[in-house]
Amino acid sequence: MKFAKAHGLGNDFILVHEGLAPADPAAWARVLCDRHEGVGGDGVLLYGVDAPSSSRMRLINADGSDGEVSGNGVRCLAAYLVHGGLLPPVHVVHTPPGPRAVEVARVAGRRFRVNTDLGPARLRSDEIPMALPAAVHPVVDLPVDVAGGTLQITATSLGNPHCAVFMEQPPDDTALAALGSRLERHPLFPRRTNVEFVTVLSPHVLRVRFWERGVGYTRASGTGAASAAVAAILKGVAESPVRVVCDGGELQVEWPEGGTVRQTGEVEVLFDGDWLED
Repeated sequence: MKFAKAHGLGNDFILVHEGLAPADPAAWARVLCDRHEGVGGDGVLLYGVDAPSSSRMRLINADGSDGEVSGNGVRCLAAYLVHGGLLPPVHVVHTPPGPRAVEVARVAGRRFRVNTDLGPARLRSDEIPMALPAAVHPVVDLPVDVAGGTLQITATSLGNPHCAVFMEQPPDDTALAALGSRLERHPLFPRRTNVEFVTVLSPHVLRVRFWERGVGYTRASGTGAASAAVAAILKGVAESPVRVVCDGGELQVEWPEGGTVRQTGEVEVLFDGDWLED
């Protein structure tokens, strides 16, 4: 089986043509994503190409669950298809939540800078979705009981659920895993949630660490970085444009009033390979 590997700021994916995937890809994806006995990755991107100007993508997380969309995944796929000459630099990636327009520019070699229109931010609790007695819009500083204490979360969606926790200092690995894993599976989120731990450095700069649904700790998250920026703007502690500093690098996010969320960042196409197992 042919595959390719790419990453966006350390958030890495295995790219496989949809025609090569089994009918039920969950267990298969878990094997591929294993970092000791597989290729290693945060997820598998199943893709197809609709020449001359679009592609389609399905994300299977490292735990075998379906992910609606990945910002870094969209950028990785777009760069890979441009690198291979399969699509032009400006095209559309179709994802389960909707189309994502991309503009791809080569930086050097296998490195690319990709600008993505991530679509509108969904701010109503029932669209995120969240299990609340009545719809809330927007969900800002909602008190939530977690691990014997209370945290305030700001929840959003960019086609997949997110909640942001604002902290004066970024959490260490132990606190990130403890809080992230509990929030991911909190009863408030019927489809689980991605979690961002956000520290405001200035009105235009955020420091963010990520716990990703179905993956765990990740060095970066495209929709997570965008959701963190949206959450900070909603809270009134940031203004567009926002530079989001992740463990793996930086992403630029713009959310003009009344507009869609746009994001720019680098990705790297690493290698092609052959998986020898049936």
